[in-house]
Amino acid sequence: MTPELHQRLLAGLRDGSIVPYLGPGVLAGVTDLAGTASIPADSDSLILAMNGGRPMAAKLMYEFARAAMNVELKRGRSAVSKFLTRTYGETAWTRSAVHDWLKEISPPYVVDINRDTQLQDSYAERPHHLIAGMARLGGSDFRYRLYFWDGASYRQCAALDPALPILFKPMGTPKPEPTYIASDADYVDYITELMGGFAIPPAVKELRRGKQYLLLGLRLNRDTERMVMADIIYAAAQPAGWALIGEATDKERRFCARLGLQLVDADLGELTGTGLLPRRQGAPA
Repeated sequence: MTPELHQRLLAGLRDGSIVPYLGPGVLAGVTDLAGTASIPADSDSLILAMNGGRPMAAKLMYEFARAAMNVELKRGRSAVSKFLTRTYGETAWTRSAVHDWLKEISPPYVVDINRDTQLQDSYAERPHHLIAGMARLGGSDFRYRLYFWDGASYRQCAALDPALPILFKPMGTPKPEPTYIASDADYVDYITELMGGFAIPPAVKELRRGKQYLLLGLRLNRDTERMVMADIIYAAAQPAGWALIGEATDKERRFCARLGLQLVDADLGELTGTGLLPRRQGAPA
């Protein structure tokens, strides 16, 4: 990464012209407070954690959504939700160095496809809006819930104030109330409505026009994550932004070229200047 690009990215993140899009890699180095277990963030680690540390059948190990669907069919949808809430809402984890770095920059709009709460914790000292993705709802065409954080608690709201920071958690979060996109059935419903325009609030559809994006900690080899990302960044500027991916595969290169994303062969530490080890203990994530 050149010094010129580094400065351009930092300036764009601060003024909101560049939107950070966070994947599992931003949680690298995060452990429980005893330092004995890493937070499950990517597909393989989530499957192993959900299955008590044991691998599942090879066809289920392909992707977390597939494994979660198998658990849902055997034990019900609540079994998956309880696992995610226990993991991200009831377990205390150390802070991510990337989240500490982002907290200092305080971008006005952030997309985070992880299901932990570290992004929300980073904005807890100031009012903000939260968009939590939802799936398979009855009685509603929309696939999100809107919240306003007043500095002490969240409450549901009907609209977003674009003057406040907006945190978009499309795959859900355990707080203020647990809601997750996890299984194949969840993703089929969510992506269908995302493509139809019912999974993104009108204010964000307007806000995102002409933005550029910086993909952090996200590999692009899985079709599910690619489809979600492509729809969320719809109406981006051209070029659409940058993806920090070290040693990208041919599949990733082709996909980024099609979307107008420039590949940057660098790790997160080169951007943040902090490395990826957690720097201090934090609140439950």
